[in-house]
Amino acid sequence: MSGLSLSTNGWRAVRREATFLARDRSVWAWWLVVLCLSVLAVSAGWAEVRQQNTTIARLVEADRADRTAVLTTQSDWGGAAYYSFHLTYDAPSDFAFAALGRRDDAAWKHRVRMLALEGQIHERDAGHPVLALVGRFDFAFLAAFVLPLVLIVLLHDLRASERVAGRHDLLVATAGHAAQLWQIRAALRAGGVFACAVVPLLVAGSLANAAASTLLSASVLLLAYLLFWTILCARVAASPQTGEVILAALVTIWIFVGVIIPAAGRMAIDRAVPVPSGADLILSQREAVHDAWDLPKSTTMAAFAVRHPQWAAHTAVERPFTWKWYFAFQQVGDQKAQRLSDAYTAGREKRDRLAGWLAVIAPPVLLERSLQALAGTDVRSSLAYESRVRAFHAALREFYYPKLFLDEAFEPAALDAMPQFAAQPLTRPLTQPLK
Repeated sequence: MSGLSLSTNGWRAVRREATFLARDRSVWAWWLVVLCLSVLAVSAGWAEVRQQNTTIARLVEADRADRTAVLTTQSDWGGAAYYSFHLTYDAPSDFAFAALGRRDDAAWKHRVRMLALEGQIHERDAGHPVLALVGRFDFAFLAAFVLPLVLIVLLHDLRASERVAGRHDLLVATAGHAAQLWQIRAALRAGGVFACAVVPLLVAGSLANAAASTLLSASVLLLAYLLFWTILCARVAASPQTGEVILAALVTIWIFVGVIIPAAGRMAIDRAVPVPSGADLILSQREAVHDAWDLPKSTTMAAFAVRHPQWAAHTAVERPFTWKWYFAFQQVGDQKAQRLSDAYTAGREKRDRLAGWLAVIAPPVLLERSLQALAGTDVRSSLAYESRVRAFHAALREFYYPKLFLDEAFEPAALDAMPQFAAQPLTRPLTQPLK
């Protein structure tokens, strides 16, 4: 009976607090702000993903038409390899609208051909300098950095405002269980914030055909994150200090975990893990390619044969120019830049790994990274795309090398076996269907 009585009293307390909350216009105003910001963030991400998918769809058609037109005019394998471009791209996932992540500062499309790859893979369209600095306003940013501020505003004066109004002692006396009173009040306010934030996300995710497991994971992450801030705010708000002092303390905590720790940590990681720049890679590769014009052809072919021993018996060059020699020194240029390329990739991986550990003590960064991982817009996804581009370029070389080194007769019909880039599926609801 005591358990039933406790349960009844608990529900009575919830109903009472819900009644009080329904009359609090300031709370409803903040909930409306959260709802509008969530709709805005989701809409901004949706528009960006739609634009990217539209761009990809247009480029896919143009790439196919351009390559077909070029190949019909070629009469040898070298010309076919040199003049034909191949579109590679990393299509946004169905959940990318929620967390655009590295898609703002990392290349997600290239046009590659049989030339040295390093000079192609590290070239990208110029991004917006402001977006590169502060990032784009998406749901991940809203959830990680804005929602805690809303909770701070709603929860910092839970008790202080009642003390100022002279209602504190009466509320505690009539509540029956003082601790339960403040827990329920905080839970209702935070629950409204969660609902207003997550509903637009779930609606957009459903329209984008995002996996139910992804939406569930994102919702659980958001719920856990808001629970952390709710508990923190409630604990600090229990202090007998004035509301202004409590507010200042909570904002200081937010600045520390959301700004100072991430900024200081990023600077420390960048200093601890030096990474060569993409410009250094391009310069190293292009210098090697340009120098090859002045080197003895035997020197170039010998360097090529070290990595490609299967063609060592076919490296003799007896004419001033042959396609096999040309593509061999392109590949040698990549070989000479490989040390820098490996260091560049390994450095980014290590920086990202250290940033993951840093995020453990910076909850806003942890949530943002977690949502980016769900959306496939994190550093690992960017590196995985680069790996697919490299694998495709290697497949192109494997397709053309036998024809070039064995002097096979040009057969246009054989071009049907040319490798095709294996891209991730496009997000269909956000663009026109691809043919």
